[in-house]
Amino acid sequence: MSRGQQCVFFLLLATALCLCIANVDAGITLQPPVKLKWHYYRQHTTCTYAEEFVRHQVELFWKADRSITAKLLRLLYSDCFVTGCDASILLDGPDSEKTAPQNSGLGGFAAIDKIKEVLEIRCPGVVSCADILNLATRDAVHLAGGPAYPVFTGRRDGVSSKAATVDLPSPSISGGEALAYFKSRGLDVLDLGTLLGAHSMGRTHCRYILDRLYNFNNTGRPDPSMNKAFADQMRKQCPQRTKKGQSDPLVFLNPESSSKYTFTESFYKRVLSYQSVLGVDQQLLFSNDTLQITQEFAGGFEYLRRSLALSMSRMGNINVLTGNAGEIRRNCRYINDGKTQ
Repeated sequence: MSRGQQCVFFLLLATALCLCIANVDAGITLQPPVKLKWHYYRQHTTCTYAEEFVRHQVELFWKADRSITAKLLRLLYSDCFVTGCDASILLDGPDSEKTAPQNSGLGGFAAIDKIKEVLEIRCPGVVSCADILNLATRDAVHLAGGPAYPVFTGRRDGVSSKAATVDLPSPSISGGEALAYFKSRGLDVLDLGTLLGAHSMGRTHCRYILDRLYNFNNTGRPDPSMNKAFADQMRKQCPQRTKKGQSDPLVFLNPESSSKYTFTESFYKRVLSYQSVLGVDQQLLFSNDTLQITQEFAGGFEYLRRSLALSMSRMGNINVLTGNAGEIRRNCRYINDGKTQ
């Protein structure tokens, strides 16, 4: 697909979406520069069936453990929002991105390792770890009930990974702060409202919501925007931490999905009912644009599917490496000279 065809595709997609969310100012295509290609491996390399190989492996992982979708979504976000979609989050090292406190509990690495191993056997040195992560996430999202959105490929892998570059924000930030963070990555308010929908599934540690449950904004009281019955329920799962070494339980981000790990509009319905687990999710109600987006998505899953297709592709376009930049790693955990810079 040429750049013109890419733009036509996203224009048609966004036009259909904007019929539903008419008053939100949002992007309608990939943000420039667009360096990636549609079916890059099929049309421009010897690895014709790269995407099929990835899809098969993801299906095997998903059948064994449906939480793989949530793990890959978080892994992709943690990669793209830091230095761009360059697979730097996958690199091992004593001071690599995966060692940063914000990336505690990341999963999905074994799945990417296995997919890379398979591809290196079939077409060595051709498929980047960055493309594998984007393709695998797309396939896992589709298996969980999300859209089979297009992934433009041709990324190359970064050769540097530093914990100090990780500036992922707290899940307790305000809506304005969240939007400013997204805009700093070339994304917009519709991308924000859409990509937070990844919280339709997965789990989080209680430490990220204790402030909402017990000491919101240092008031010594719960977050007043939280449904009281839901807050009572969450406090049972997340007791106050009063002593050193106390456990830090995991709770589901969306009790409606819980262990089923499915994409539905229920996340947005819970936002409207003031039953969000994370504070940043509840913030969707507190601006006109994000409220409108939330209402549309809660009213029909098809609206979310269309928007997710566009926003995931836009996220996957952040600061990609192509051409002679970076490299194609032989092992996703190490750069090809064996050292992490």
